[in-house]
Amino acid sequence: MREDAESLDIKDVTANWVNAEVLARQIGERIKSLADLSDTPLFFGRLDYLHSPGADRAEGADGERFYIGRRHVHDHDGDPMVIDWRAPVSQPFYRASKKDPMDVGLRRRFGYTRGDITAYEDEHLSDPAEAATTSKLLQQEIERPRVGPMRDIVATIQPEQDEIVRSGLGGTVCVQGGPGTGKTAVGLHRVAYLLYAHRERLARTGTLVIGPNRSFLHYIEQVLPALGELTVKQATVDDLVAAGLEVHGTDDAAAAVLKGDARMAEVLKRAVYAHVTMPTEPVMVVRGSRRWRVPAYEIEEIVRELLDRGIRYGAAREALPQRIAHAVLVQMERSGEAPDDRVQDAVARNAAVKAAVKAIWPPVDPAKLVLRLLTDADFLAAHAEGILDEDELKTILWAKPVRSVKSAKWSAADAVLIDEATDIVERTHSLGHVVLDEAQDLSPMQYRAVGRRCSTGSATVLGDLAQGTTPWATRSWDEALAHLGKSDGLIEELTAGFRVPTDVITYASRLLPHIAPGLTPVASVRENPGFFDVRPVETADQVVAACEELLRNEGSTGLIAADARVPELAEALTAAGIGHLAPGEETTAETRLTLVPASLAKGLEYDYVVLDEPQAVVDGEPDERTGLRRLYVALTRAVSGLIVTHAAPLPPHLAD
Repeated sequence: MREDAESLDIKDVTANWVNAEVLARQIGERIKSLADLSDTPLFFGRLDYLHSPGADRAEGADGERFYIGRRHVHDHDGDPMVIDWRAPVSQPFYRASKKDPMDVGLRRRFGYTRGDITAYEDEHLSDPAEAATTSKLLQQEIERPRVGPMRDIVATIQPEQDEIVRSGLGGTVCVQGGPGTGKTAVGLHRVAYLLYAHRERLARTGTLVIGPNRSFLHYIEQVLPALGELTVKQATVDDLVAAGLEVHGTDDAAAAVLKGDARMAEVLKRAVYAHVTMPTEPVMVVRGSRRWRVPAYEIEEIVRELLDRGIRYGAAREALPQRIAHAVLVQMERSGEAPDDRVQDAVARNAAVKAAVKAIWPPVDPAKLVLRLLTDADFLAAHAEGILDEDELKTILWAKPVRSVKSAKWSAADAVLIDEATDIVERTHSLGHVVLDEAQDLSPMQYRAVGRRCSTGSATVLGDLAQGTTPWATRSWDEALAHLGKSDGLIEELTAGFRVPTDVITYASRLLPHIAPGLTPVASVRENPGFFDVRPVETADQVVAACEELLRNEGSTGLIAADARVPELAEALTAAGIGHLAPGEETTAETRLTLVPASLAKGLEYDYVVLDEPQAVVDGEPDERTGLRRLYVALTRAVSGLIVTHAAPLPPHLAD
């Protein structure tokens, strides 16, 4: 298929050089999407239908056999050899069961070792004599060592996951999932499915995956390309709202929480529209020997009508000169003239009209507006009256004056405020679909920023309330969806754990009553209970020894520690001659250990984990609940085994 695409001759099939460039680019993308992926087989399953799909079963039509793979594959004649996992005919591979065989006689799973078929496993779903069993190959695939970036899960998607993956484009879906339930994979595979089912529409409107940080995005960036999807963009919330703004400053927790409060949206709206002033003088338009006078009361009516319509500040400002010009044209027509649209445009550009518009509806620079709110106590108080109290005003006001937008030390929360103000002035471009991962950590204002990017599209929201590690972490998904502008979104919960071993998730779940008492604990479906140990230590060398012990196993190892302890542990690893990576760097056969600050552990996974000093992880956060949530995240990064090392006493919440 790739060779066919490479051999296409487009010299005589395009009308001009522009069409030729577009077609050549499309062919290039097609060739790139057909690249061979090492150790990735073309198919992973087979379905033998009792009857041909879509045929009248009463006629006794013979069944058909389909091989299921990551993408469609056809032969030289164009006949399908492998069916895309997203096709409707592939759905029974994930949904069929002994109770509901979906007209499937046999489901076969293939096992691979470095790209070579090494095993297969059959289920005769329509045979009542065969008992339902747990798939050994499925278990092996789930428990396979993790080396390198995140991989796709098309061979192991479970029925409850498949239902979310194949949900329609029109609705927003929110997935609450504990550690190891596959919520990130479900979100990415839903994007792949939507691009398959609605490719033309999403090609026009665009798709975006939003992650918590660059390390996380690097970790997941190969999943969609492995499924043949190369057009999905990735970003963090900070990337979206910065828009060229340099973010160097930081807020204390109280200021960050307040700046992220949804009430700030109303403060900003008031501040923007406060620039509008009612006219006190008429507008006199001179055209040739004639003068046309639009009285102040008539202009005021126009201004009030634009305000009442609730359109964007900038759009209303652009409409105002045309409305004034129309009032002039009405007078012209009454006097017997027959002006056309060109005359109206000319009047709208008249110096007197432009001067009036500038005085009545002046342009607003969003960054300058936010800067004034944060530095001018009177200006902030005037527009926050009845919204923020005096203590709250003092919390967000900057202590030192700032000369200009460029010299200001903007924080991430400030950038979100500027993004909100920008949207009040001019509508933000909306995409067809947005995936928002680790959503529980967003503030209401950040939700609004993401919601603007899919105001005319849909979203997939992924997260775990128990893993909210910011002071402004969301309290409920209903609240989050409301801030996102998707109040009608469907909330789904995944409770079956595929990644974290039973003993590890059981230990970590001791924290749930203290951090998210309403959530259902994750129930591990893995047959292997995993390796788990809690060890008192006295020195960093003993922590290094635990890492050396786990490195004797196949796969990756992560050493997770409180951010403040990372330099000491890095020094100890170097002294012991153990090479290590930073989060987001890809593991190799020579270097399989990653030293992970607890603040960056979210969303990552390793075959084996050493968690250093749990109490230090808790103490590294501004409050105990946030610290315990950070600890819950750190405890649940292991796929096969976990060693907890501690010199200080363990947090009492982990006691039996």
